Amino acid sequence: MPFNPPLPDWRGKNVWLVGASSGIGQATAHALHAAGAKVFVSARNAGALAGFVQSHPGAVALALDVTDRPALKAAAQTVLAAGKLDLVMYCAGYYKELRATGFELAEMLRHSEVNYHGALYLLDAVLPALLAQQSGHISLISSVAGYTGLPKSLAYGPTKAALINLAETLYLDLKDSRIGVSLVCPGFVETPLTAQNEFTMPALITPEQAAQEILRGWRQGEFEIHFPKRFTRWMKALRLLPYGARFAAVRKITSL
Repeated sequence: MPFNPPLPDWRGKNVWLVGASSGIGQATAHALHAAGAKVFVSARNAGALAGFVQSHPGAVALALDVTDRPALKAAAQTVLAAGKLDLVMYCAGYYKELRATGFELAEMLRHSEVNYHGALYLLDAVLPALLAQQSGHISLISSVAGYTGLPKSLAYGPTKAALINLAETLYLDLKDSRIGVSLVCPGFVETPLTAQNEFTMPALITPEQAAQEILRGWRQGEFEIHFPKRFTRWMKALRLLPYGARFAAVRKITSL
């Protein structure tokens, strides 16, 4: 039995992707548009959104900063005015390496504002409408970095762990309301965020490959969509280890 109502056909569906100016968000927006969906895209980069709309007829750009709650609310009103909202996806993300030895409160708070609080603002803006229509789907992009503590992920990892817990709880709370919830946990994807990494990223994939994995997961009604599995399965196994073994394994793998 699938966790969610399968989503095999996007023709005529209204979808809103928040954080879609590049990377996984933009690639997923492209894939949904190609599948026949009416696509709304949001991000801070108005120029990138304009370029997307120009090459994707019928798409609608709603530029905003996810930390601006009123802006998210206003954009949601525009999306909801177009008809029933079939899917909303939170793709926005911020990442900067940080270790406890170089603790920066401003960076910790910036990660929280973009990666987690923005998702809460989005829920505040759309959840009443989804509950009223008794349908729709909420998808949150987290990361395997949320599975367990990792070096250099002091600011990023906890926000992604929060999204995992949020998605799990949303699923339990909304199951009887016929609203689907999915959690997307990518490994390394070639995006502007991961371009900062100075180490070799194992099992690195393209945003287009990530988008196809996401659509496959929605099509099959999955709750957690994680990829590439040749990497993410190891990460999932790692978090099952007792802390002593887990910490030793992480230090050995990362050399930190």
